[in-house]
Amino acid sequence: MTTTPSPVLCVGETMALVTPSSTDRLRTAAAFTLDVGGAESNVAAHLAQLGRRSIWFSRLGDDELGRRVSDVLTARGVDLAPVIFDPEAPTGVYFKDPGHGVLYYRKGSAASRLSVADADALDLGDIVLVHLSGITPALSASAATFIDRLMVRAAEAGIPVSFDVNYRSPLWPRKDAAATLLRLSRQADVVFVGRDEAELLWGTSTAEAVRDLLDDVPTLVIKDGNVGATEFTGEQSVFEPAIPTDVVEVVGAGDAFAAGYLAAMLDGEASAARLTAGHRRAALALQTTTDYLDEGASA
Repeated sequence: MTTTPSPVLCVGETMALVTPSSTDRLRTAAAFTLDVGGAESNVAAHLAQLGRRSIWFSRLGDDELGRRVSDVLTARGVDLAPVIFDPEAPTGVYFKDPGHGVLYYRKGSAASRLSVADADALDLGDIVLVHLSGITPALSASAATFIDRLMVRAAEAGIPVSFDVNYRSPLWPRKDAAATLLRLSRQADVVFVGRDEAELLWGTSTAEAVRDLLDDVPTLVIKDGNVGATEFTGEQSVFEPAIPTDVVEVVGAGDAFAAGYLAAMLDGEASAARLTAGHRRAALALQTTTDYLDEGASA
């Protein structure tokens, strides 16, 4: 008898995503694609494509963009059963400007209304892992209390938490972000952070310096762009070089890496294989202007 694996719960805002159909910039592009994008739902969709059960939770506006987000993620194999459609706030929107980052239109979005009550209402029954990111506490004061409460609930239930630091400078001041993201990282079981991101936030210039700062985190993964990634578990460290890739767009590659890594971790793979799985998934994402790989792509 085959046992269905327990799902991963990914939590955080997803928005409608407008991106040029080519690699042209927003100002000059002639055609655009309307997609969906959000760090945590990206991870959920990648996990589903890799054969893992995944559930995504957040609030969406009870509007056409919110329904589109729901339809797209459902089509990608993600379970959206707990999602709340909020009639009093809109679904957020963001635009990709290839090679030049993103523009957010998310202030006052439905997801910014996440609350402690939402965290308490979530069913954690058979969840094997909770995946969060540092974007959520930047959305609003209530969203910050939401993520605090959810981490407490996961810890009380004995469910490991994966946390991607994911610092977004347009959302909040670096000083505020640095303190909050350090605190949340220290509460997680698996932490993903970019080496340059950690240096910007905490002044740590090397992977070893980040490990010294987060020495109590059971599993710490430090990504260093096209150089590679280092995993620290206890006193052990393993480095795996990145896969040489012709880069079209970097946004979304970190989510793909996290999904590849987590899928391999949940399958019981060793450290080097986990990192390699992350690099493979990220390399595929780097070759597209969207946040998600077409079904024909393979990991």
